[in-house]
Amino acid sequence: MAEARAYLDHNATTPLRPAARESMLAALSECGNASSIHAEGRAARARIESARDQVAAFLGTEPKQIVFTSGATEALNLVLTPESEIAGVVPFEILLVGAGEHACVLSGHRFPTEAVEVLPLTPEGMLDLGALDRALARHSGRRIMLALQAANNETGVIQPVAAAAERVHAAGGVLVCDAVQAAHRIACDFATLGADALAISAHKLGGPQGVGALCFGAGRHHIRARLLRGGGQERGMRAGTENVAAIAGFAGALAGAEADAEQQGLGRLRERLENEVLRLAPDAVFFGAGAPRLANTLNFAVPGIEAQVLLMLLDLEGVAVSSGSACSSGKVKRSHVLEAMGIPSALAQGAIRVSLGWSTKAEDLDLFGRAFEKAVRTVKARHRPAA
Repeated sequence: MAEARAYLDHNATTPLRPAARESMLAALSECGNASSIHAEGRAARARIESARDQVAAFLGTEPKQIVFTSGATEALNLVLTPESEIAGVVPFEILLVGAGEHACVLSGHRFPTEAVEVLPLTPEGMLDLGALDRALARHSGRRIMLALQAANNETGVIQPVAAAAERVHAAGGVLVCDAVQAAHRIACDFATLGADALAISAHKLGGPQGVGALCFGAGRHHIRARLLRGGGQERGMRAGTENVAAIAGFAGALAGAEADAEQQGLGRLRERLENEVLRLAPDAVFFGAGAPRLANTLNFAVPGIEAQVLLMLLDLEGVAVSSGSACSSGKVKRSHVLEAMGIPSALAQGAIRVSLGWSTKAEDLDLFGRAFEKAVRTVKARHRPAA
């Protein structure tokens, strides 16, 4: 295996930012349960509440509206239930979900099957707003929750959350947003998105793995059907001793990032990467290229080259990329997102996701270019007819 490595899988997880590491080390140097009333406990509580203030400020809401969880999967599993009360709406009767949502939404919600409707995507990977309008009309008079991600984790396509929220609110419903990939890549505060609740995860923006937050906008919220019950932590929404160091690292990652400058730089790197792919494989197909996309994400396929083969060859040359979501037990399988976009199966089986991040350097793209050129040459040599 190659000694030099280029990590280009930031949509799966992002390296820990220095500010997050420092915050975690400071928290780990102290001992205290945040539920204890002695000085050590109060110090731990102070770290958590300071982090809550920072997350709330980042999203444009009040600290009391932030519930720390083990990550966005738990946050979305917690909120996507008929027993949620969000902005005064309770209980919910219908759950609408976009066909490209993450598995934690498609499989993790707690609505009965007959109460769920999956909405189609356009060929470019955006939620079909016309289909949303028709669904809202069909379910007129019923209490509706729409689950819609801010940006797709596989293609990077930015979803029309604000437009969808306006439609759902007009119908008396609410919108729950998976903002995991959007945080620090596009504006994802409540005012911009128009969402009623959203979930974020620390490790996608340079914080530690294993911590995230369920966040609410203005208005009352309550979830009767809680997932974790016990000591009443997180205002009774999520029992269990808080992971103080991880929560501190979460806040450190938010404080240590310069989102606008980062994304401008990543956009230039992605453009360079696209040009290099086309130079080496002119028949490459880029998915979602006609829609607004995150500046850091590139999803493409080269006809005739399977993703599993390309992943292996790139890894051997020191380049880490993926075939899509990282939540599939390491298996390479056809993407439900590309299927929802109508991408032919043979082409979708070759889909590769390259995702950049705060630690990406120009040298990483140089290594990718050399590795990709060698991989394409190797595959073509294998399929070249014998003389």
